[in-house]
Amino acid sequence: MNQNSFLLQQIRVIDPASHRDFIADILVIDGHLAKIATEPQDYDADLQVIAGDRLILGSGLVDLYSHSGEPGHESRETLLSLAQSARAGGFTQVGILPDTNPVIDNWETLSAIATKYTHLKRTHRGLPEFNFWANLALEDSSNMAELGELSDLALGFSQKLDFSQLAFFKQALEYLQPLNKAVAIDLSQNQLTKNGIVRESKDSINYGVVGNPGYSEAAAIAAVLEIIAEVPTPVHLMRVSTARGVALIADAKQRGVPVTASTTWMHLLFDTSDQASYDSNLRLEPPLGTPSDCQALQQGVKTGTIDAIAIDHQAYTYEEKTVPFALAPPGVIGLQLALPILWQKLVTTDVLTPLELWQALSSHPLNCLGKSTEEIKPGIAISSLTLFDPEQTWQVNQQTIHSLSANTPWWHQEIRGKVIFNYS
Repeated sequence: MNQNSFLLQQIRVIDPASHRDFIADILVIDGHLAKIATEPQDYDADLQVIAGDRLILGSGLVDLYSHSGEPGHESRETLLSLAQSARAGGFTQVGILPDTNPVIDNWETLSAIATKYTHLKRTHRGLPEFNFWANLALEDSSNMAELGELSDLALGFSQKLDFSQLAFFKQALEYLQPLNKAVAIDLSQNQLTKNGIVRESKDSINYGVVGNPGYSEAAAIAAVLEIIAEVPTPVHLMRVSTARGVALIADAKQRGVPVTASTTWMHLLFDTSDQASYDSNLRLEPPLGTPSDCQALQQGVKTGTIDAIAIDHQAYTYEEKTVPFALAPPGVIGLQLALPILWQKLVTTDVLTPLELWQALSSHPLNCLGKSTEEIKPGIAISSLTLFDPEQTWQVNQQTIHSLSANTPWWHQEIRGKVIFNYS
């Protein structure tokens, strides 16, 4: 495909910003959209024409949070391999969590990793935008990080919280109000989880593993929502995984509490019944929910109670994941796989409309960050958009996956749907 000038003829356009899903001719000149025509047009006979009868052009995908192995665990993933995975999956923006080694809890570490990625973008064409979260607290401490110093460079502030840290959380919200930065919190591990590795249910009993009760998440969400209602700094709840969590967030939103929420793509696709295989790639944190949890999460995305779908890409080496289920570190890779698999599992089965899925992967994540999505209109760069073929099949293997790691349930499987990310 010639990046400079070509015509995408009769292509499906999904534009979350304008809430439109339509068919059009898209004329690209010098890498930018020059014309969007919903009616037949005359074009230069020498123009390269790309048949768009089965292609989809949508706004660039946005991942709220994923993990980088670099610095500290480059054998799992580097900034470059992570960026190439994101690009191949249609993501133009990715939020990088601060759980690197060292942890991003000070200006020096944040500046160093951001500067390194800026250099990578200069030497590798077409990499997506990476934005880096900073820790709300100093590592292994209840002391607050230098929020003001970090705020200019950080995407926002992220933190894992348990019940012992709720007073700290309230104080942090008071400090954060004038900074107007995103705050994302993870409540998946607290004093009520009982160190469970599977969601507590009849399945966890049958599997003979320690169960993590659903009320551990619900109690934490309820407590945090009361604090946000008292100190109305906007907060994003990460990794929601239970039906009760969805219900609590829906109620809070109705009361005007300034909260947004996300679940991960894996929690929309699998539930406890799938863990009978003891596949370590289904060892997640929080654990997969029950079938009713999964259904509630899907419905939550559809109604907007769950604002966004996060990828939460977490790479591990073969040796780290090839262990008994209970000993496996939680997490899977997903940036390159999420869109095609979500499309096949949720869109083709009419659980979500194409527009609903695209919104949850693009405009809604930006809204959670207090940002807006640009409409697909003349003048926008084609590189800021995602071109997707939902029918193209390919095999997930070392030749096709850009990640350095292989921790995914789809390894060596054929999947349908592929992002066409290379406009050259």
